[in-house]
Amino acid sequence: MAFFTLEKSDGQARAGRIKTAHGEIETPIFMPVGTRASVKTMTSEDLGEMDAQIILGNTYHLYLRPGHELIEKVGGGLHGFMNWQGPILTDSGGFQVFSLSDLNKVTEEGVVFQSHIDGSRHMIGPEKSMEIQKALGSDIVMAFDECPALPATKETLRESMELTLRWAKRCRDYELKEHQHLFGIVQGGLHKDLRSECMERLLEMDFPGLALGGLSVGEKNEEMVNFCHDFCPTMPVHKPRYLMGVGKPLDVLTGIKNGLDMFDCVLPTRNARNGQILTHRGPLNIKKERFKEDPAALDPDCDCRACSNYSRAYVRHLFNVGEYLGGQLVTYHNLYFYLKMVKEARAHILDGSFDEYYHSFYKSYTSNEYL
Repeated sequence: MAFFTLEKSDGQARAGRIKTAHGEIETPIFMPVGTRASVKTMTSEDLGEMDAQIILGNTYHLYLRPGHELIEKVGGGLHGFMNWQGPILTDSGGFQVFSLSDLNKVTEEGVVFQSHIDGSRHMIGPEKSMEIQKALGSDIVMAFDECPALPATKETLRESMELTLRWAKRCRDYELKEHQHLFGIVQGGLHKDLRSECMERLLEMDFPGLALGGLSVGEKNEEMVNFCHDFCPTMPVHKPRYLMGVGKPLDVLTGIKNGLDMFDCVLPTRNARNGQILTHRGPLNIKKERFKEDPAALDPDCDCRACSNYSRAYVRHLFNVGEYLGGQLVTYHNLYFYLKMVKEARAHILDGSFDEYYHSFYKSYTSNEYL
């Protein structure tokens, strides 16, 4: 069986299947972010219960603590270390090197940076990123790329793209473990001609999957949506398409509408810890006074464990007194919400009714009933 199989298209929206050594992934899919070998407040059992088919780990953070050598020594890799037996995708560490380091210097060899933890100096380049991800044993490995902040001049973006392509070739030439699949990252800002050139040159290197990087890093949301609408139909049909770090529920759903297959974002977990509940009728801030005596479920339209067993009044109380359980319950619900959304989207693509689902979900979510 091929690594990726396209099962059905409905307009630009796609339903497919990715085969890995640790299980099959039905697309479109949302990947919960487990930055430091943990999806915040969730156990592996929680993730399995909500049918998370693949999770994401972070190369930069795991390299700094506890170290990729330790993870490989103790757990044989990330799967054993965190007791997650499903597929794992690891990012390259590139975004964090640029966004978290106070001081970094980009050279042809890689990026010299200071740790955000203790200020110690390190260097990650294509080979080092591959070394770390090989030790982690993830199923999908991301090429090391440069992540220029937007806005940037076209000349700057071209220079960055050229460096990303040179690094991509070095990543491709590094020998990973037999079960690992390396994705190339398409850069070029909002310039379709740069993106197209980058993609064509990556295709010559024959990566099994392609990701769109450098979006949701400073451009307007509308610009990102319009870019994806125009660019995604030009991407190869028989390779998975991954939109990195995006995004809000409607961003993911619109991405699916535009033909993207894979998504990740820290929003459902990060916002949960601040009391934001994602509901079918828009986001809800559980800390508000109006929910103090509310006996309703967190989201009346959800059947997850948190919504089935706990009231808004109770969860608001937990946040009010600083109990960790509040954030844990909302995290569980928010991740379930995303995973159910992409699962429903897939079902509607398969039966040819995705547009109806998209418009129904969009209308309900933007009603903002609980604001």
